[in-house]
Amino acid sequence: MTPCLRVAMLALLAAACGPAPHVAPPTAGTYVNPVATPVAADPSVVRAADGTYYLFATQDDWGDGAYLIPTFRSEDLVSWTFVGDVFDAAPGWKDEGFLWAPDVSRRGDGYVLYYSYSTWGDPNPCIGRATAARPEGPWTDLGRAVFCSDDIGVENSIDPFFWEDGGAQTLVWGSFAGIHAVELTADGTAPADAPVRLTDDRFEAAFVARRAGFYYLFLSSGSCCAGAASTYEVYVGRSASLTGPYVDRAGLDLRSGGGTRVLAGNATWVGPGHVAVVADADSIDWLFYHAIPRADPRLPNGVNRRPALIDRVAWVDGWPVVHDGAGPSTNPQAAPVIR
Repeated sequence: MTPCLRVAMLALLAAACGPAPHVAPPTAGTYVNPVATPVAADPSVVRAADGTYYLFATQDDWGDGAYLIPTFRSEDLVSWTFVGDVFDAAPGWKDEGFLWAPDVSRRGDGYVLYYSYSTWGDPNPCIGRATAARPEGPWTDLGRAVFCSDDIGVENSIDPFFWEDGGAQTLVWGSFAGIHAVELTADGTAPADAPVRLTDDRFEAAFVARRAGFYYLFLSSGSCCAGAASTYEVYVGRSASLTGPYVDRAGLDLRSGGGTRVLAGNATWVGPGHVAVVADADSIDWLFYHAIPRADPRLPNGVNRRPALIDRVAWVDGWPVVHDGAGPSTNPQAAPVIR
């Protein structure tokens, strides 16, 4: 299916399914959640060289077939348009599986994508890699795994997050088997060292942000995908080193029960999680994440309705606070500043 046809079908699907409930419509300079619909789970956001933003999401079936890492484009971080998929067909180096939790970064003149490749409950899930000159592709797959669980010795090796600092490349990943970090080879295609464990088994969906000399490890815990019964929440710890140890606001190690809660559900939204942090032109941080509308949790085909949401991050005494702890915003909010 061509991107244009999919855009047209997306518009028809949105009309048929209806938007998530809004308290009031946005006005100029404001927005209302959600910002990318009908499904944009596990969002990863990157800004292109021309200033345009791109959002990449987990494979899902919106009712008209599988979207293999759907891609959205925006000029302002709150108005997103579907532009196509990363892949026309799943990479052939694994017998079967879904393409989960993409992480996209801008590197030099191009872009690199790390993604999970597994079935649900796969005993040997893998992490793949693809590259492109432009965020809209075409993307060229590595043609093999960066590593799989059996290779690296870490169960449930999914949810990759890429970090580059001073030339060193690190992959942070994991899902309910400990979050781990490993240095990559210079070309970013294989582990270069043994993994380091950062947390205990309660978390998945790692994202690292750096602020005021600390690394902040954002994580999700609970059930991501149980419709209105989803229990996903977002937690954080911080460290002076990328590889830890990470502690919460009370000083408790995330490897031993620690974790400061940042975001939980409310009366309108359940299961918020799998975050990305993006700074606007005024250096204000914004939390991207998916959540499920409590009153309308599934598409007609049964897929979890997980649109992308955005809320401002306030930093209070060196710790992130989102919407004053009240869960996802439901009223019009001041929009990010874009220049």
